[in-house]
Amino acid sequence: MWRRNFSTGAAASRALTGKKFDALVIGGGHNGLTAAAYLARAGLSVAVLERRHVLGGAAVTEEIIPGFKFSRCSYLQSLLRPSVIKELELKRHGLKLLRRSPSSFTPCVDGRYLLLGPDKELNRSEISKFSSRDAEAYPRYESQLERFCEFMDPLLDAPPPESLQNTSSIADRLKDKLHKSAYWTRFLRSGLSLGQKDLVDFMDLLLAPASKVLNNWFEAEVLKATLGTDAIIGTTGSVHTPGSGYVLLHHVMGETDGDRGVWSYVEGGMGSVSLAISKAAKEAGAHILTNAEVSQLIVNDSGATSGVVLADGTEILSSMVLSNATPYKTFMELVPNNVLPDEFTSNLKHSDYSSATTKINLAVDELPKFESCKLSHPDAGPQHMGTIHIGSERMEEIDSACQDAVNGIPSRRPVIEMTIPSVLDKTISPPGKHVINLFVQYTPYKPSDGSWSDPAYRESFAQRCFSLIDEFAPGFSSSIIGYDMLTPPDLEREIGLTGGNIFHGAMGLDSLFLMRPVKGWSSYRTPVQGLYLCGSGTHPGGGVMGAPGRNAANVVLQDFKRR
Repeated sequence: MWRRNFSTGAAASRALTGKKFDALVIGGGHNGLTAAAYLARAGLSVAVLERRHVLGGAAVTEEIIPGFKFSRCSYLQSLLRPSVIKELELKRHGLKLLRRSPSSFTPCVDGRYLLLGPDKELNRSEISKFSSRDAEAYPRYESQLERFCEFMDPLLDAPPPESLQNTSSIADRLKDKLHKSAYWTRFLRSGLSLGQKDLVDFMDLLLAPASKVLNNWFEAEVLKATLGTDAIIGTTGSVHTPGSGYVLLHHVMGETDGDRGVWSYVEGGMGSVSLAISKAAKEAGAHILTNAEVSQLIVNDSGATSGVVLADGTEILSSMVLSNATPYKTFMELVPNNVLPDEFTSNLKHSDYSSATTKINLAVDELPKFESCKLSHPDAGPQHMGTIHIGSERMEEIDSACQDAVNGIPSRRPVIEMTIPSVLDKTISPPGKHVINLFVQYTPYKPSDGSWSDPAYRESFAQRCFSLIDEFAPGFSSSIIGYDMLTPPDLEREIGLTGGNIFHGAMGLDSLFLMRPVKGWSSYRTPVQGLYLCGSGTHPGGGVMGAPGRNAANVVLQDFKRR
């Protein structure tokens, strides 16, 4: 079945012409594959159309340098919903998670360091080096965030209670009102169970800058900065930006094998997540095509979709199309002109797709040797296991790096999250050598002092990052065999991320829940009848979650049954 359902190239796409599918999915990223798997399992005929030669979208593994397999964009797993893992039997399909402990290492200029992880005693001992008060507060901080995550959980696994659009059925409207009433009743009951103090603290976390939240909890700068990086990952904002506290929560609401907030590597790289989901989809009967770029949606005279046109001119028919592309790509590039309502188009054009993120993937011939952590280990030590925070020892360093980008230049001292998955995953690099991921901020899409299309400019910034790491791990630069760098324009061109934004659109409070992707259209349906969104640009947002794909599939199935 795997060979029969997986195809590539023009010949494969032509083989699908003349056949009408129940549903087409534009884009073979993890959410598109998730939607396809659920639809196929429900008995629908489904085809997934992926533009690139490889599946996965941003959750992809690519061998850019011979012998080294890079998680080219996303690089850690935690947010993938337990329901998706269980229902699609992803572990049976090859998903293997590699837990990290410790999960965080921050070297300091003064020679000290901070390790954090799932080991509570380790946390207490490490934080006590900087503040005994913080060591006492940290378990309470983690417990509060865990309560907030439990409150958020039901919201992630269901479509927002959006008002029905384009329906005249009295029965449907009545059913919708009952559904929304039950939804908000459950939501209020869950909120009341938190208690007033936690509710106030939860609102503070949502609305306040992450710096305010962390300052209220802790006094040690290195601890606050280490935690604060979770609030700015993938954004253009600073830890002082109002609402950045939510992004902090978004990055701790995941789990690994039931343990909340624990991030893991994936054996074989993040592409293994997408591969496992694709296997579940293909087992259920979905057809998956690579090198099948969709150039336009077919919209008939009644304003409903009837399929898509590929870049080679091939037409593939279906009355239901799900787009895993960004909302901007979907509506501004794939939907024909003069089809969408003006208000919808205006709101979409003013959505925030800005990015300041660059991903650098390196092949190295040895592990970095951090001067501050001279632990006696023959190979990988605890300092190499988790996320290594470079250039963010104080929150003001993060803010200064952000201000550089606000002024139009890449950060002079970038904020770098370094991970070395090959210390746990022996399948992605040759023996004795390693794969290193650098997630770097802040890098404007269009720098005022140069261009990312200039090889010398690109090389200069890469060397800036490597030199910063040299300050903490002397000799790091000399260990580099080769590297692959994706700036915001590269992420847009290669992966299809509008503006280079890793979340398919900013995760501000004005673009979440009922406001995502735009007000009035949060339920995965769109103004084009039969067209749905299923990617990270919808609720509940970015990250390798699978929730948008799963939720969208459920909405499509509801509508399919009404036909």
